[in-house]
Amino acid sequence: MTSASASPTPPTDAQKLLILRHAEVLVTMDEQRREIPDGAVVVQGPAVAWAGATADLPVTYLDALKAGRAEVIDLHGHVLMPGLVNTHHHMYQSLTRVVPEAQDAELFGWLTNLYLLWARLTPEMIRVSTQTAMAELMLSGCTTTSDHLYLFPNGSRLDDSIEAASAMGMRFHAARGSMSVGRSSGGLPPDEVVESEADILADSERLIARWHNPGRFAMQRVVLAPCSPFSVSRDLMRESAVLARDKGVSLHTHLAENDNDIAYSREKFAMTPAEYAQDLGWVGHDVWHAHCVKLDDAGIALFGRTGTGVAHCPCSNMRLASGIAPIGAMRRAGVPVGLGVDGSASNDGAHMLGEARQAMLLARVGHGPAAMTAREALEIATIGGAKVLGRDDIGALAPGMAADMAAFDLRGVSHAGAWHDPVAALVFCQPGQAALSVINGQVRVRGGELVDVALPPLLQRHRDLARTLYDAVRHPHTAG
Repeated sequence: MTSASASPTPPTDAQKLLILRHAEVLVTMDEQRREIPDGAVVVQGPAVAWAGATADLPVTYLDALKAGRAEVIDLHGHVLMPGLVNTHHHMYQSLTRVVPEAQDAELFGWLTNLYLLWARLTPEMIRVSTQTAMAELMLSGCTTTSDHLYLFPNGSRLDDSIEAASAMGMRFHAARGSMSVGRSSGGLPPDEVVESEADILADSERLIARWHNPGRFAMQRVVLAPCSPFSVSRDLMRESAVLARDKGVSLHTHLAENDNDIAYSREKFAMTPAEYAQDLGWVGHDVWHAHCVKLDDAGIALFGRTGTGVAHCPCSNMRLASGIAPIGAMRRAGVPVGLGVDGSASNDGAHMLGEARQAMLLARVGHGPAAMTAREALEIATIGGAKVLGRDDIGALAPGMAADMAAFDLRGVSHAGAWHDPVAALVFCQPGQAALSVINGQVRVRGGELVDVALPPLLQRHRDLARTLYDAVRHPHTAG
């Protein structure tokens, strides 16, 4: 990152600037973690050109504004911050929220009930659920997300998710998940939703060639993501790691989520989950694991030494009674930690600012009031998530970084009386929706509404598909 005082580059006639100014506080998350009262950001193309106090805006940019070569947005009463980064999701699950049969189960029982529904997914369901989940994230201030899609019934492909995402304008890490060990072979998923390992690897290679962009400010990257130790083989884990490193892409899976997960790993592999990951080459800066609620001290030390990342999903961990992840111990050990909303059937919400609030509160329930501050929660949700995803171009607002940011209006009733500390108020108070969101230099949310997508028809189609999916399994005689 360069400093805000770097000499500005004059805009060309064809390149209109975006100037955001008079933010109540600008939260930069830069190397100095500066918080700037009456802050301003100048966007040029896909990147931040300048960040600092509104009073210090360089004359170059003010001249561009006077000449009509800049759009200006005033943010009085708003906190402006880097866009939130979601490191773990299952977007298709937005179709199966609060399914009655899975409301009160722990992980394995929850999965057993829902696999029956997910086996009926179609390509259209993947597309519509992806866009609906992204809309929810974007309206909460999220600008970058990963998504872990690990089953592909009825002709579904990861391409369905990627193509749907492109219309939303969101920065996307599409994780090619997989399941290869069905119930008949000692795994948890039913045999009808698993794939052959040869097909998985061939499709993974195809997707990388077709969709992965390794460049700076990339809007689309592909991740290899065998689902979990209880749904894939050792061979697939090893071969996926070899392929990922050959192609220069990241690796992602679930690990150490609850007590049953630990018991399975010990019984099947005679190892802890961390030992299993290390044995298969699944540690390093290019790897991140979801949950790690039950990661032991040795595993935390291993992840810290190797730079292996963790996606912390507090709402899901509470919903499924998995436990409280030792996030404080991880961060002290140097483990990169990001925030994840997890699937919409194990969280039933995808509000990233709300997830940051729950991360702070859950840490305090487990480890005392000093376990996590509001600013630490925001750090995990921004620059922490960027590091977990292996990116050095997002998560902070400084010259040369991606122009990904969100503004939250603190003038409503939810934040009344919280002006003593507007930044902490984002986390301590009831989370609000983003008033403004900029992704890759483009305004995607304005006035709390999506700019590019008409939400009502999308939600209507999503409701119809969710009803069709549930009725086909639970009420087959009445399904249309």
